[in-house]
Amino acid sequence: MNIPHEFAIGGVYMSPLLIASLLGFIAALVIVRLLNYYKLSKYFFYPPIVMISLIIINTVIFSTFLVKG
Repeated sequence: MNIPHEFAIGGVYMSPLLIASLLGFIAALVIVRLLNYYKLSKYFFYPPIVMISLIIINTVIFSTFLVKG
């Protein structure tokens, strides 16, 4: 079993899940801004739930494929 190691940024150790969640949040923010720009967010019943679900989906994608220990 491969246990992921911490990331050291400026001498501060960070969890891989923290890095993946920050990347997921930034990617979700970009996607939501694009949805708002092209006026596609009007088709969603409750857009904040879409934002939360995009954060979760992007975090899982980043933690699976990009952040490896």
